[in-house]
Amino acid sequence: MELLGPGSRVKHKEFGDGVVVNSRTSSYDIVFINFGRKEISHTSLLDVIESEEPLDDLVSLVEVERSLTRILQKWSDVQETVPLGQKWTGGMLLMQPADRNLKPKEIPIETFFHKIVMLRDRLRTLEQRVNASGLNDEEKVSIQQYITRCYGSLTTFNVLFKQPEHYFTGEKGSGE
Repeated sequence: MELLGPGSRVKHKEFGDGVVVNSRTSSYDIVFINFGRKEISHTSLLDVIESEEPLDDLVSLVEVERSLTRILQKWSDVQETVPLGQKWTGGMLLMQPADRNLKPKEIPIETFFHKIVMLRDRLRTLEQRVNASGLNDEEKVSIQQYITRCYGSLTTFNVLFKQPEHYFTGEKGSGE
């Protein structure tokens, strides 16, 4: 298989004519006339119209960082640092019983938030272990549906997160 460099002209059976604008270790960024920019695997069938020499270094620092992050998330129990929304910093969570004769419980929001993030990370680990297990596909899908519903039940706590990419999402996706 011939590696293509930026500037190579290609034809893809689905997207038509395009130009390679970036070459990665396992894929190309190709701008197609009618479909815009797409990431296409090196293993995809491309008709090469005009080939340019690939760059010497196909691996960018960004790719190395992304790959390392994915590996660490998959195989370690190290939690990523998830920032709490600024308006909650220093706040307290007050749980007031209906019976006013009983004492309310107060805990720092940071403590509560940390427990929510740990729960999310443990759900992700559970999901990875289910996917890697010897269960058949039907059993995996059944368990994954429960995990997805758990994520959906936790969307109430998205208000605590600083960045939307850390939000819980359930079956309806990020709009829930």
